Amino acid sequence: MKGNKTVIDTLNGLLTHEMSAADQYFIHSRMYQDWGFQELYERVEHEREEELDHAARLIERILFLEGTPDVAARAKLNVGSDVPSMISNDLAYEVLVQKGLVEAIAVCEAESDFVSRQVLMKLLEDTEVDHIYWCEQQLGLIDKIGLGNYLQSKLTGNATA
Repeated sequence: MKGNKTVIDTLNGLLTHEMSAADQYFIHSRMYQDWGFQELYERVEHEREEELDHAARLIERILFLEGTPDVAARAKLNVGSDVPSMISNDLAYEVLVQKGLVEAIAVCEAESDFVSRQVLMKLLEDTEVDHIYWCEQQLGLIDKIGLGNYLQSKLTGNATA
């Protein structure tokens, strides 16, 4: 089905964000793992997998619309140097993605592409309810219980391996 060029371009822009977020989560998850924070590693690895799932949904939709998915484009990554900066950088990226999704939903509505809009609504829900909320919750915990206590609480699994 031949799709609207504006919608396809918008979906490709979102694809760049999802792939970039997955890359940022990838490096952050491996840093957590290297430092022995197994719980953070597992959670951020889960987020990376969800970003790749979001990318897959966008790719499927772009292909359905007879567009060409741009899987090579990436935004600049903001890799943190410690746990709070890593979580803050991930939060900032998720807020950027959230804004992009809201704008893309408006484009889909304006172009009467309600199926693409529906796909994006699911991505928006994941971004807000799962990704953004988790990052905000972690930063709130660091503020409330202190960084040392927070980090100690994330030493689950085999932290010495």
